[in-house]
Amino acid sequence: MAGKWFDELEVGQTFDHPIRRTITETDNVLFTTMTHNPAQLHLDEEYCRTETEFGTRIVNSCYTLSLMVGISVGDTTLGTAVANLGWDDVRFPKPLFHGDTVRIETEVVDLRDSKSRPDQGIVTFEHRAFNQHGDLVASCKRSGLQRKKPADTA
Repeated sequence: MAGKWFDELEVGQTFDHPIRRTITETDNVLFTTMTHNPAQLHLDEEYCRTETEFGTRIVNSCYTLSLMVGISVGDTTLGTAVANLGWDDVRFPKPLFHGDTVRIETEVVDLRDSKSRPDQGIVTFEHRAFNQHGDLVASCKRSGLQRKKPADTA
């Protein structure tokens, strides 16, 4: 199991995830079409070249969010998560483009015991995504229900 038990997390703990990902055109177009998003910003190169400030298609922000959280799972919640409880403060301060490489860091910003489930706790992570230039391209807070370390493994 790669993830951390609730008891192994500390507020302020930061994970610099080793997985990096270069975003491809296929990633963006496949995700966009699979989710039935017809936005020209993601699909129409000519429109973006002539009608937008970006000059090219931008990566679907829902893909960016999913990738950011997905990359974090192996180091934080793999095998210890019970449920994702929600995403808050989702922000995309700069766009991603095909060919950009993303790196992710995650910080534990809150921990509290579950009142109804004594063997679990609620953790709040802040995920941050950066492009290859070090620009912040996405961030969010994610709350999840996490298992505590079982007594027989202590």
